Amino acid sequence: MKSRTLTCIIATPLFIALTIPAQLAAQHTRYKLIDIGTFGGPASYFTDPGIGPGSQVLSNRGMLAGKADTSTPDSSSNNCPPICFDTHVFRWDKGVLTDLGTLPGGNNSDVGGINARGWIAGGSETGETDPLTGGRVFHAVLWKGNELVDLGTLGEGLNSVALQVNNGGQVVGISTINTTPDPFSFAGGSIHPFLWQNGVMRDLGTLGGPDAFAFPGCGTQRNNLVTGFSLIDEVVNPTTGFPTVHPFLWEDGNMIDLGTLGGTTVAQDPGSCVNNRGQVAGASTLPGDSILHPFFWEHGVLTDLGTLGGDFGLVWWLNDAGDVVGGTSTAGEEFFHATLWRKGVIKDLATLEGDCFSFAGAISSHDQIVGASFACDGSVARAVLWDKESIVDLNTVIPENSSLQLVEARYVNNRGDIAGRGLPAGCDDLDACGHDFLLIPCDNTAACEGDTGATTPANRNNAAVITKRSSISTRTSRTPMQRLAGWRARLAQRYHIRGLRAAPRD
Repeated sequence: MKSRTLTCIIATPLFIALTIPAQLAAQHTRYKLIDIGTFGGPASYFTDPGIGPGSQVLSNRGMLAGKADTSTPDSSSNNCPPICFDTHVFRWDKGVLTDLGTLPGGNNSDVGGINARGWIAGGSETGETDPLTGGRVFHAVLWKGNELVDLGTLGEGLNSVALQVNNGGQVVGISTINTTPDPFSFAGGSIHPFLWQNGVMRDLGTLGGPDAFAFPGCGTQRNNLVTGFSLIDEVVNPTTGFPTVHPFLWEDGNMIDLGTLGGTTVAQDPGSCVNNRGQVAGASTLPGDSILHPFFWEHGVLTDLGTLGGDFGLVWWLNDAGDVVGGTSTAGEEFFHATLWRKGVIKDLATLEGDCFSFAGAISSHDQIVGASFACDGSVARAVLWDKESIVDLNTVIPENSSLQLVEARYVNNRGDIAGRGLPAGCDDLDACGHDFLLIPCDNTAACEGDTGATTPANRNNAAVITKRSSISTRTSRTPMQRLAGWRARLAQRYHIRGLRAAPRD
């Protein structure tokens, strides 16, 4: 089972435009651009959407984890561009890009997260075939430096994947527990979250239903602290076509049911975050399951964080101060804006001038927020930074004539490094040929000049591109309601969120 087959991400075709006023960019910190590149194929990535938002792939020491296409074609997956390639996990550290490979017999590996020591959690194919799904068997793994450890699975399960590793060496992930077909599982057998440490994999159980899933946790480093969601029974709800789902917090051996805001499901990708104080943020449906609101949980109390006036909102990150970032629809379901919730107050982070949509992907302990701003027709996206009460197009604070156009910023660490994805020259499809990037703040203009490509000992970096697969719509005549309906559908498709495909209410 290749990780791409677990969940599918379909990126909107994007083209970059630079419109932020020059004087604002000149006042902001400038950055050195590192184009991570690939292992010979067309694209590099971070995690798949089932592991994506909340993943700690950028350490506070500046080490970056991700995965990149090799030059070997792979036709086994139907959840990727028409031309598929084997992908390997990488670690970038101090200018060196290392291919971490796979388990013996495997062709693909995937990344979950990285800790301060540079240990990376993820998964790898084993070379075996799963008789239940017909896909490739996939095992949770841990790279300790360049040593690859197979973490195995729970019980009689065949597949597992690791989502995060904390500084104490504890690994959080999910695993099938049996080979009995489960109608609610995407992996054949029933799925449970696990906690692995020192060679022992512990089954964290469920809230009563057959399946439960862990989330990366937004970089929490506390031992014995896991968040996720669980089926509470096997009774299918008519509103969702799925059993009731509740978020949970597993702490020191106890799985706590956090409840919902009245509905029967939660946002499953992006899911919920837990910080080192044990606070949890996520999103839950309200009664009727047609409205999705962000929530905040602390000491047994679940609070509706509210929206910017619309019917739905999503959470992407929670820091240790209890600040939550994500995005919500605006009044009248007109737009979708990046949002900050702080101490009970909701703040509209807005968009770049002229745009209609934005999202905030992460917030650091120093209140730097990163994300993306989108044109009203969805055809243009730009990576952005919210800092010191201003929004900055990151394309304007990197060297001129850089190798990438920066599309989305996904991660920011506490020293101000920013990681995201961009388009190399000749590429206009982020999913097919986008590259990971790292931005490092510069002390002076000279230090920023010239963007740098990551290197490997074998010098395998390759900036190959693929011709776009579909035309980019540039229509501007759609009504605000039509634009938001398209945005909702795009979010539902990209992040597998039940209840968002319906058109906004009149």
